[in-house]
Amino acid sequence: MQPLIDNARTFGHRTEELAPLAEGQSPTALFITCSDARVVPALITGARPGELFELRTAGSIVPPYASDRPTGEAATIEYAVEVLGVRDVVVCGHSHCGAVGALVRGDDLSAVPAVRDWLAHAAPDGVPGHPEDPAVADAVRAHVLAQLLRLRSYPCVERRLTEGQLRLRGWYYEVHTGAVREYRTRTDSFETL
Repeated sequence: MQPLIDNARTFGHRTEELAPLAEGQSPTALFITCSDARVVPALITGARPGELFELRTAGSIVPPYASDRPTGEAATIEYAVEVLGVRDVVVCGHSHCGAVGALVRGDDLSAVPAVRDWLAHAAPDGVPGHPEDPAVADAVRAHVLAQLLRLRSYPCVERRLTEGQLRLRGWYYEVHTGAVREYRTRTDSFETL
């Protein structure tokens, strides 16, 4: 922890770089990804402060939209799309994802009921994959596509897609290589960026 504290102490000495951020933010993309500490959106994309709006959830899960039960995730998506006017939304899954792996293996999550109940949002029919694959690559890629489909059910996303003012992108990040692949509809596969 001490290195983190040391960096936090010196971070504020960058006032010349940080002062313009007080005027507001204008991110070009909403980046939805896992809470996993190995996935660092700004590091992966090279984004500077103010350029990327982030939503991090266990398993990169986009919960179902329900106007009668607002969630922090829905509020973040709506704010990014309606107020900040992002042009792209990226759902980025990653290799070796513990959440997706637990779903594929059918792990007993009774000791962590909040995690169990959250992961129930992943997909109504479960997450297909191979339990013997530690990277759970196929399962994560299928999961990313399911979350993109879920995003389309959000009224603000659906409207902006219809207007041609928003693009949805599915990414797969390999934590062990740093490679990023994007889903391409024309080939129905994830290809290197």
